[in-house]
Amino acid sequence: MKTSLIALVAAGCGLALATQSATAADLTENATSGYNWSGVYVGFGGGAGALVGEVDINPLAASANGIGGEGVFGELTIGYDYMMSPRFLIGAFADARIGNIGAKLSMGPGSIDAKADYGFDVGVRAGYLLTPSTLAYVLGGYSWQHFDVSSNPAGLDYSWDSSGFVVGAGIETAIASNWTLKSEYRYSHFGSEDFGSAGVIEVTPSMHTFHAGLNYRFGMNSGGAGFDAPSYSWNGLTIGAAVGAGGLVHDLKVPGLGLGFNGIGAEGIFAEASIGYDMEFSGNWVAGVMANARYSTISSELSAPGGNASIDADYGFDVLARLGYKVGASTLVYGLAGYSHQHFEVNVSGLGNLYDWNANGFSVGGGIETAVTDRTTLNLEYRYSDFGSEDFGSAGLFKVDPSSHTVRAGLKFKLM
Repeated sequence: MKTSLIALVAAGCGLALATQSATAADLTENATSGYNWSGVYVGFGGGAGALVGEVDINPLAASANGIGGEGVFGELTIGYDYMMSPRFLIGAFADARIGNIGAKLSMGPGSIDAKADYGFDVGVRAGYLLTPSTLAYVLGGYSWQHFDVSSNPAGLDYSWDSSGFVVGAGIETAIASNWTLKSEYRYSHFGSEDFGSAGVIEVTPSMHTFHAGLNYRFGMNSGGAGFDAPSYSWNGLTIGAAVGAGGLVHDLKVPGLGLGFNGIGAEGIFAEASIGYDMEFSGNWVAGVMANARYSTISSELSAPGGNASIDADYGFDVLARLGYKVGASTLVYGLAGYSHQHFEVNVSGLGNLYDWNANGFSVGGGIETAVTDRTTLNLEYRYSDFGSEDFGSAGLFKVDPSSHTVRAGLKFKLM
């Protein structure tokens, strides 16, 4: 799974570079004045995401991927970028975060909370200017996270620090004066923590997070090299394809026992095809509708010597509306909301598909989309999806309520 996620990040960001093979006919004739992307910047923002803990029970040779959680966080950033050429830059960054991404076990009047409460990342990034005001980039580096387990009423208090790595991708665009807005995905993987002596139980956490933030760039308006930028109309019918990754959390409830557990974690990647229609209005506003269908490997897995079992979120679709604002001639910042459908199935080795169900719910999210030719755009988008409960057993004895945090990088082609 870890290798697949790293490969997905590289592939998704490669979409931006691949589209730069467009011919000069796809660009306007007049060069657009540039920005100075070199220099120091500071920023603030926040985000949301999901955590998945892989649990290994070594004496039993069993593992589960696993224990999941979700939540939000706030973040402060400092960084430095240097333009290697008129369109390519490299940089370094450091950021600190505090949040509540985690899982909760409720047992009557009491509860146990496990949280990734604060941490930091230090890394490098490489970016390519799709337009003079919009940057697509990849990043990687070191990640440190503090985890805390506590109970209410008090009695359990356990915490640990874990180091690991982070990889990701994003789009950053100028919005006003020295300010830029970023839309970014990160996958973080941390080292194992031993519970009990001699590594009897090991937990290995990973996180899928979406980051939205404002950066203030010192000296950005002092000017930079100008180059031809795409001329794009936001009116018309589009088709698209995207790849993405994310985490899913199953909120388990046993009402008769007063038991709730948020949750059972899952993670994976997906591919998606879409069709949509946008219409541009006065005042730089754009409204549209879209539908997409996806196939996913997002799964929660249990492995033991006697066999394997999984809960798979394998395919689904969405019907969404969006509203965006043009922050530049060819860059759109937008929010979206609408209906989502997801198919789930439980598979057990030797028995096949043991149980499956369809869940209906809603999605909300947002992203940044920018033109890379006069008919093609690149976007990076976050969605939070919440699906309806599934009853297992009679009279709602056992319920599962899934929700997901996903990020996708996509290309759209305007047909008309």
